[in-house]
Amino acid sequence: MKIVIIAQNCFPSLGPRQHRTTELAKELAWRGHEVIVYALLGDYDYTAIAHRTRISFKPLGKSKFGLVDNTGYCNRSILFRAISKFFGKYFEFPAIELMPMVKKSLEKEGQIDLLITIAVPHTLHWGTSNYIKKNRSKIRLWVADCGDPFMKAPFNSRPFYFKYFENKWGKLCDYISVPLHEATAAYYPEFKNKIKVIPQGFNFEDVEIAKYQKNSIPTFAYSGFLYKGKRDITQFLEYLTKMKTDFKFVVYTQSIIFFSPYRDALGNKLEIRDYIPRKELLYQLSQMDFLINIANNSSVQTPSKLIDYALTQRPIIEITSDFKEYKEFQEFLDGNYQRGKKIENLEQYNIVNVANNFLELHPAFSYCKDSRR
Repeated sequence: MKIVIIAQNCFPSLGPRQHRTTELAKELAWRGHEVIVYALLGDYDYTAIAHRTRISFKPLGKSKFGLVDNTGYCNRSILFRAISKFFGKYFEFPAIELMPMVKKSLEKEGQIDLLITIAVPHTLHWGTSNYIKKNRSKIRLWVADCGDPFMKAPFNSRPFYFKYFENKWGKLCDYISVPLHEATAAYYPEFKNKIKVIPQGFNFEDVEIAKYQKNSIPTFAYSGFLYKGKRDITQFLEYLTKMKTDFKFVVYTQSIIFFSPYRDALGNKLEIRDYIPRKELLYQLSQMDFLINIANNSSVQTPSKLIDYALTQRPIIEITSDFKEYKEFQEFLDGNYQRGKKIENLEQYNIVNVANNFLELHPAFSYCKDSRR
């Protein structure tokens, strides 16, 4: 089949949506499908990875208004940053720039057997709906993938008029894929029959973990973004500053602002590291005594990092933003992991099964099964 996947970013950019795009494309191309990925490629040279994976990487275009490309570059114009800060909420700026890019890209492709648009941002769906309204016959199946909801997102209040955009793409797509069952509540009820739960996919064959040895002092880690009042580590850091015992807290993040007030108090007990490629990250995390997950204050979203954590085979303690889990944390420091968070049915996140979930939506699936099923 000819499969087109559209996302704002993919490899080498890091993040859940980027990972979903790249891993899904690799698996589908491995099975022999013609796979085309559109994204803001930047000036990255895709020759080697395209040859290795048989994926065709094509540029959505170059953002003028400040969208980040795959190399981390963006237009840092003071004017556009000001527009985004003060008016972005009302115009979905700068993500609105993706709408004409998507439409123009699809016009180049002609017939498509399977189209997958991966949000966020949801303007990718908006641009697709503008194209598909007049070109329905050219796309046999369109799956609008939503890592996070839009209009009913628990942490963001959107202007009422954006509901017309969501209704439009919701009516025109064939399916809406969401990563967990609880997320279905965040979409309009008239689209309930279109929603399919397809978890985040991970390549289980490309995981290397260390042979664990207990550290000389309790050593634990967190990896990922933080959000004030939503996925907030402040109260946990406050608690750590009051601890008299030795420990090492390793953090992989770019949310440095959360840690700045506590660096002096924690000293060598806190180690901040920048993001690193996923394969290397899993190896490093597998050397920790345990891992920290901060629960989202939402029942319709869950961090994809939990799957990566599970693959490291290290215990996981889940804490809340207001950090009331004093007893559980002390147990973990003492090496008692009985109350650790368990990840059920890990195999559902295997990219082989995730790819099957997408393919099974297509009427031609019976003709494209492969030996990995």
